[in-house]
Amino acid sequence: MTTTAISTYHALTEAEAIALAAGLFPAGTDLECQEIGDGNLNYVYRVSDRASGKGVIIKQALPYAKVVGESWPLTLKRAAIEAAALRKHGEYATDLVPEVYGTDEELAYTIMEDLSHLTIAREGLIQGKEYPKLSNDIGEYLAQTLFHTSDFALHPFEKKRLAAEFSNPELCKITEDLIFTDPFFDYETNDFEPELRQTVEAIWHNDRLKLEAAKLKRSFLTEAEALLHGDLHTGSIFADDNETKVIDPEFAFYGPIGFDVGLFIANLIAQGITRNGDGRGTIVGHIENTWQVFETRFTELWENEGIEDFKKVPGYRESVLDKVFKDTLGFAGCELIRRTIGLAHVKDLDGIEDAAVRIESKKQALRIGETLILKRSELTSIQDVTALLKEL
Repeated sequence: MTTTAISTYHALTEAEAIALAAGLFPAGTDLECQEIGDGNLNYVYRVSDRASGKGVIIKQALPYAKVVGESWPLTLKRAAIEAAALRKHGEYATDLVPEVYGTDEELAYTIMEDLSHLTIAREGLIQGKEYPKLSNDIGEYLAQTLFHTSDFALHPFEKKRLAAEFSNPELCKITEDLIFTDPFFDYETNDFEPELRQTVEAIWHNDRLKLEAAKLKRSFLTEAEALLHGDLHTGSIFADDNETKVIDPEFAFYGPIGFDVGLFIANLIAQGITRNGDGRGTIVGHIENTWQVFETRFTELWENEGIEDFKKVPGYRESVLDKVFKDTLGFAGCELIRRTIGLAHVKDLDGIEDAAVRIESKKQALRIGETLILKRSELTSIQDVTALLKEL
């Protein structure tokens, strides 16, 4: 593609965004631009044809976190990592990620497919939508991307080359702090209602829980198993009844396979807490189906495409998936705790208008998070997990 050259990093103006996207439209198209980003780290522009409404998205990284301001600087390299992750994951889950049309490392932007015909899954779930394909698609996405970027599918030289390419220390440090460290200590980044203080202090003084959190953090730090999305929650997914697209892999890096699976399941659990009756049953069904589709497809890929010399040794695949399952539960527990009392919350829980219900829902999220971390070695199937969720 051809874009208009703009040098020296700065936040794009709407006119510049239009100029960058113009090469993707017929000459003379009357274009308009809106800044539509609502996240914590980036600007997002939609450039569209006034007549047809057809558009593209330009996402630009900022050199700091929007949620905090310039006092929290961030690397611009994350834009290049995100674009590369979309392309790499797109090799294996083509229909489940947006197409990338162009990038610029100096200005830290990516031009990509417009998904505005879809809804952010978190918003739709909060509104009560069921998204019948969501767990099938995400289970498939997880199996394809995680298997194909692992040692089970790649020559060691290629796997290590990719691990180096996707070194992402600054954004990994955010995860290390905000998911695995800060919520377990009395740190100023934590954010919670006064009514939760007694429950939160119990977490801070629970050495058994903190020991298990430390083990999970070490796994995150040291186990370069596959190319992760790195921030796979329901706010990083566009969906409708027929289509699912995973976006925003700027936290991508090589880490433990269960991390992506766990984050997605944790965010489903947060949504399930807010529902009753059949609505809760729908979410529980998505939780079970996500793991079942992932496990089934991962197994098929292992058997049909795996290059591991030991792949036919009885029990080896099962031991690998058992580790992924237990990691999934532990990481899900950490995510639930941090989304409840850490710096970055989820609208599913924060948006509950009744204060008493909101506080009780958050206590429930914390209980579930603790239980998943502490009992992950005892739970042997996803049905064990959903049965536990129903009890809690």
